[in-house]
Amino acid sequence: MMRVPIAVSLFTLSGVGLSAAPPAVAQAARAGAAPGEALPVAQHTLDNGMTFLILPRRQSPTVSLVVHYPVGSVNEHLGNTGIAHVVEHMLFKGTEEIGTRDRFGESPLMDAADAARDSLIAELARHAPDSTEVRRLRSLAVAIESQAHALAIPNEFDRILTAHGARGLNATTMHESTRYFVELPANRLELWFLLEADRMANPVMRGFSTELDVVREERRLRLETSPGGILETSLLATAFQVHPYGVPVIGHTADLESMTRRQALEYFRAYYGARNAVAAIVGDVDPGQVVEWAEEYFGAVPPGVPAAPVTAREPEQAGERRITVEFDAEPRVMIGWRGVSGLHEDAPALSMLASVLTAGRTTRLYQRLIARDQSALHVSAYQGPGFAYPRLFVVSAVPRSPHTPAELEAAIYEEIEAIKREPPDAAALLRIRNQISAGEFRRLSSNLELAMQIADSHASFGDWRETFRLSRRISDVTPQDVQRVAVRYLTARGRTVATMVRKGSP
Repeated sequence: MMRVPIAVSLFTLSGVGLSAAPPAVAQAARAGAAPGEALPVAQHTLDNGMTFLILPRRQSPTVSLVVHYPVGSVNEHLGNTGIAHVVEHMLFKGTEEIGTRDRFGESPLMDAADAARDSLIAELARHAPDSTEVRRLRSLAVAIESQAHALAIPNEFDRILTAHGARGLNATTMHESTRYFVELPANRLELWFLLEADRMANPVMRGFSTELDVVREERRLRLETSPGGILETSLLATAFQVHPYGVPVIGHTADLESMTRRQALEYFRAYYGARNAVAAIVGDVDPGQVVEWAEEYFGAVPPGVPAAPVTAREPEQAGERRITVEFDAEPRVMIGWRGVSGLHEDAPALSMLASVLTAGRTTRLYQRLIARDQSALHVSAYQGPGFAYPRLFVVSAVPRSPHTPAELEAAIYEEIEAIKREPPDAAALLRIRNQISAGEFRRLSSNLELAMQIADSHASFGDWRETFRLSRRISDVTPQDVQRVAVRYLTARGRTVATMVRKGSP
């Protein structure tokens, strides 16, 4: 599924009231400033370019930690798709000191395994996968990697942190970013500095072939056997024929099968340096001590090079595109209209339009498809994928039998045309604004969500406050703005329709 960045999730709808916010934030909100802008975030940048955002919060003796890299699948090219996601996995495999019983003994074995894999990949390009030579090389690569595995200590990075009270240790790769995060007792903060700086400077990508098998299985489950994943992949590939948004974050199978540890290390060294890293630290911390440890542990990490902006631009769409996918699952339909980036002035109005259509039981498409016609099991609207480049405005719906995707598609168009003729009433927008404000205050009560938000905001905009200001912009959206963007962007010429039907359906 499309993962929506924090900057975009400011427009989601759930949460609690104003009383959940810190006093300074609540006071700022009552004064008219965007909630969150008044947070006492300290910012410190090392000489190597790594930025630390530090927010003391004393509610509990814990700390939430996020490291955000503005590197994702859009930075790949055909031939190495999925490599950012593979690197995400491999950074949990340890370092020169962590995860090994004998680093001097395992190093030549990993080099030998790399050479065997190179030979295997070359042979696969020339012969069938069941040829005698391919089978021999595959067995050789497995045998060598097994010898190296015997010298490794699996999951030691995770084990050390978990033994010291870590919760939620994980990472995510998206189209434009990779994020590592964990929550720890505050008195274990220095341990995080030690471990995170070590894996940033000295990662060892152990068990590469084995982990590729894990990634390929993840791909199978998420994109090859999941109805939603299959249809969304088809929609994006049809809508984006030039821009990398058309390629799944997890990559193409052929690229994963030919990927090497050497390529992953080169990609890591190029893009995951200090200059591209933003660390957000929120919780029971002393900013002065955080800065001291940041200098001590991260100061020597190589800066790396900035991730180059994506120069590919999707050509103007000359007409409606359609794709039908046959799969033995419940039918469904996804409609994606060519839209704008999250930085565009019309993005808030399009977000409000998505909310007017599907965010709650009183909205247009919920009332039409689920409450009145009872023709749909589910309907949603959102913008995606990604944030930094022009994306899609998507409406997705699953019909209730015996209704069909075609019926839902026609009803969706009717409701959109109604908005084009007459803007939504002001009361509907007020309800949505109130829900958005409540959701923002809920996020302010979570150290981890707050750490993710300020890191994402700084990486995307160069200012940790900017995503808080987005909520103020959506509050300024008028019914006429919603009508205007519906007319401008939701056109037949600019849409792509992906439909899933059962095999053998007429």
